[in-house]
Amino acid sequence: VVINVPAQEVITRDNVTLKVNAVVYFRVMHPETSIIEVFDYRVATFQFAQTTLRNVLGQSDLDELLTQREKLNTRLREIIDAGTEPWGIKVSMVEIKDVELPQPMQRAMAAQAEAERERRGKIIHAEGEFQASQQLANAAAIIASQPGALQLRYLQTLTTIATEKTNTIVFPIPIDLLTAITAKLREAPATPSNPKPPA
Repeated sequence: VVINVPAQEVITRDNVTLKVNAVVYFRVMHPETSIIEVFDYRVATFQFAQTTLRNVLGQSDLDELLTQREKLNTRLREIIDAGTEPWGIKVSMVEIKDVELPQPMQRAMAAQAEAERERRGKIIHAEGEFQASQQLANAAAIIASQPGALQLRYLQTLTTIATEKTNTIVFPIPIDLLTAITAKLREAPATPSNPKPPA
């Protein structure tokens, strides 16, 4: 036998008002007992299921109701089965069907979920920046230990950006090189522009 328990207005342990409905599956194991012990076993089971649903969910938090529904279903089945066993009824399954949240609570939960996604995104971005900075620091240490590594890296970069013919490359000359050339020119002896022929 299947009984649909209509939506019950429940206040959870963390003071959230919501509506929850459920379905109860049971069998009449002893017909004579179910007729003698109660006037109408269907109505009695229905009323007991309603009361149990409100009591159990009233002792649970909203997060528990949303994430641990199987645990609550098992608890409801055990309580209802224990209460209807003297009537010759065996409850085989209880399922919470729908949980209706008020609109303000839905908006608050959506905002909370969005904030959580943003927090995770920022953490992932920060971790990526940290790992990139570590790799750059390692690369800088290696380049600093080898004098020619920086020049080779510089030439490799020029090769990479010179693949297109439309690119214009401004080739900077190191100041140290210009200083060395200027010093060499100053050290060279002056040569007259019109040397006299030997006598």
